[in-house]
Amino acid sequence: MEAPVLYAFLLTLGAGLATGIGSAIAFFANHTNRKFLSFSLGVSAGVMIYVSFVEILHGAQISLEEILGVRGGMSVCALAFFGGMLLSALIDRIVPSAENPHEFKSVENMDAPAPPRHRMMRTGLLTALVVGIHNFPEGIATFMASVDSTEIGLAIAAAIAIHNIPEGIAVSVPVYYATGSRKKAFWYSFLSGISEPVGALAAYLVLMPFMSPVLLNCVFAAVAGIMVFISLDELLPAAREYGQPHIAIYGLLSGMAVMALSLILLS
Repeated sequence: MEAPVLYAFLLTLGAGLATGIGSAIAFFANHTNRKFLSFSLGVSAGVMIYVSFVEILHGAQISLEEILGVRGGMSVCALAFFGGMLLSALIDRIVPSAENPHEFKSVENMDAPAPPRHRMMRTGLLTALVVGIHNFPEGIATFMASVDSTEIGLAIAAAIAIHNIPEGIAVSVPVYYATGSRKKAFWYSFLSGISEPVGALAAYLVLMPFMSPVLLNCVFAAVAGIMVFISLDELLPAAREYGQPHIAIYGLLSGMAVMALSLILLS
């Protein structure tokens, strides 16, 4: 396996397994630091939105225009971008809203009176499944971006990892309610992030062997669409729910500024 591909796999694996960090926070912290989490989720959204529009989508469009002409390249790029958003929207449609992992969960829930165990176990397992479904396209996005650019891949993997922390809390809290076992809750939460590297593996096995310049740039445009949808549909609403709206926006702007500065320094 080539070094860039192995590096992309490792980044995607690390981003996915960050759900375990959320579980650990739930078990060892006394209170949820809402302002910090809100700011961090805002930073994650800022990084992903900025790099999607300024670097990934822009680069894909330029490459497609060189191959297909200006109008053809712009058209194919736009179709791929909105196709990525549509894929994310379809995944959201099949997710039961009651078990949505982006519903607010806090560390304080660990000490709340527990609902019936069988109900909470079902909620925990469904939440783990939902997290896995959400993480699959994120794994594709992180992997493909990392193969193309190690620096961009690292930034996206970090943003996805931050995004996965509250998902880990969302899985671990109901499983702990149901079983009374912190160990089981941690492992369910930890394993829910496995679909992220599974998405990377699918990209490697299904997409990479058939990769052409046109397909490659279509994938990048779709990846940009996936990340923009995730940011607008999941990260920013979650950031606003965890803290004050202004904190989320400050995080968003900070993430964009950091990403812009890193692209300038690496250019």
